[in-house]
Amino acid sequence: MDNIVEQVRQSLIMCIDESTLNTSSRFFKEGEAAKVHGVRMGEVTKIAKESLKQMKGLSKQEIFDLCEELWQSGYLEESVVACIWAESLHKQYEPADFEIFEYWLHNYVNNWADCDTLCNHTIGTFVMMYPEYISELKKWAKSSSRWVKRAAAVTLIIPARKGLFLDDVFEIADILLLDKDDLVQKGYGWMLKAASETQKKSEAYQKRVFDYVMKHKSVMPRTALRYAIEKMPANMKAEAMKK
Repeated sequence: MDNIVEQVRQSLIMCIDESTLNTSSRFFKEGEAAKVHGVRMGEVTKIAKESLKQMKGLSKQEIFDLCEELWQSGYLEESVVACIWAESLHKQYEPADFEIFEYWLHNYVNNWADCDTLCNHTIGTFVMMYPEYISELKKWAKSSSRWVKRAAAVTLIIPARKGLFLDDVFEIADILLLDKDDLVQKGYGWMLKAASETQKKSEAYQKRVFDYVMKHKSVMPRTALRYAIEKMPANMKAEAMKK
């Protein structure tokens, strides 16, 4: 089994691109940059999917153990591979798996890219299967960790786009509303934006998000507000942006 992780690392090292390595830091604020090999994300995804072919005989727990090994490296590309592997098991998800995902979040996530990669698909898919765990996200929203707070919001982005859990979206936004961290503000603003552009194309959903923004715009940080209204019609945007 350890061979698989070593092969993935070697494949990543062989795909290091100097320009990717040199420009990766511009996506992060000073002092917040992820540790990277310097591999384009398209290549990372390809390597992750290719390596899955070697894992067909492994149990879910064995694959999660391999994911754990990748997370421990601290490299962004390796955590992305871990998330792709974990997401590939979604048909086998069961409630006990939440503890594993939560452990990764609390112990390894230390930048927005790791946070979003883990939460958008791996944990987002899990909560669509087991909505009772949304109550745990509300606990995350009260965490002292910026990444755990951001995770509470970005986990609901894919479900929100599907028109799911709108009341929970607003509840989490309420908890995070006055947070001073810009990455938390961007996280819950993005969640609200996703709810406003649901695949159901429902004007009622967009109106509810707009009404939420208007109700709170006097105290909502401008960063969160701009994210939330980004996909709304021009007249709604103008109204929301009025001082």
